[in-house]
Amino acid sequence: MVAIGIDDIELVATHDVLELAELARVRGVDPAKYEIGLGQTRMSVPAADEDPITMGATAAARLLERTGTDGIRSLLFATETGVDQSKSGGMFIHGLLGLPKAMRVAEIKQACYAGTVALQSALGVIAREPESKVLIVMSDIAKYELEGSGEPTQGAGAVAMLVSANPALVEIEPETGIYSADVDDFWRPNDSTTAVVDGALSLSAYLDTLTGSWDDYQARGGHSVAEIDRFLYHQPFTKMARKGHRELAKHTGTELPEDVLEASFVYNRELGNTYGASIYSALISLMHHDEELAGKRIGFYSYGSGSTGEYFTGVVRDDYRDHIHTEPIQSELAARNVITFDEYVELHERVLPSGVDVENPRVTNAPYRFAGIRGGARQYEANS
Repeated sequence: MVAIGIDDIELVATHDVLELAELARVRGVDPAKYEIGLGQTRMSVPAADEDPITMGATAAARLLERTGTDGIRSLLFATETGVDQSKSGGMFIHGLLGLPKAMRVAEIKQACYAGTVALQSALGVIAREPESKVLIVMSDIAKYELEGSGEPTQGAGAVAMLVSANPALVEIEPETGIYSADVDDFWRPNDSTTAVVDGALSLSAYLDTLTGSWDDYQARGGHSVAEIDRFLYHQPFTKMARKGHRELAKHTGTELPEDVLEASFVYNRELGNTYGASIYSALISLMHHDEELAGKRIGFYSYGSGSTGEYFTGVVRDDYRDHIHTEPIQSELAARNVITFDEYVELHERVLPSGVDVENPRVTNAPYRFAGIRGGARQYEANS
């Protein structure tokens, strides 16, 4: 059976960033509540000319500079921050990148689980057509009400991933466990720019879905917890992943060390919640900061509010370090523009109605920008 999995992967952040210590100061709370209680340090904030399309296109462009487009016949765009109720965000990216016309393009939505739906769909496509490749783009902006309980867990970012046969980075194993239950723990109505979240219910749903998907994974011949070397979890904030790890240890009756999680937290602490991209930004962080992954089995717990989740595993290829690229994201994180609290509020409250023509200011240095709205249609362009 041919190995199928992740051949290349890329992560991008936003132009602007807010220090959570500054948010804590203005909100009158101890900074430790965010730094230790949530496990977060900063949160990415999109500039006026950034959105999920520009972030996703930037991530995909970086990846394609290395891989080219040969063999790519599908582009799957996974997001819960869609910019249009009909047209796939993937079509905007397809046009910005000048991708081949012989390509299927679609958008997938199920909260933070959408990226994994795209990955599993890609595995099926390549099992049928081993010579083909699938480009997956996960891009999101986590946005909650000002002064709400979710405010310090906001963030933004995008991941692009190339899935192929004989992958260079991670072979995804066939066994998988799934679990779904209709729960109102988190949602965003069509007429709202911010999500609604029930924090206590969201945590319980996250943990119930973890144990439910794990049990299904075991029932379908999955590996024992002792055979898994590293663990990745959906990270709305890093402390949530830690809670998940403790729940899995309790559920399996196994002592699971928590130090194996730390390498996967590095980027999330800087980005904040990236929704569907978060578990895959955790994978990138793990590969960039753990130097002993060759041949190791990674457990993935992907969760999407509402709620559904999946547990699966992948094995890191022996020569993976020859194919990882740390420089782009690490340089980008270091170069972000630190904004003031007032600038953050202004960006948070900036909402563009579709019926009014708007020209966005030129802010981002990324390759692509959201230029504005003209005739009701969103306008994107390459940065000159």
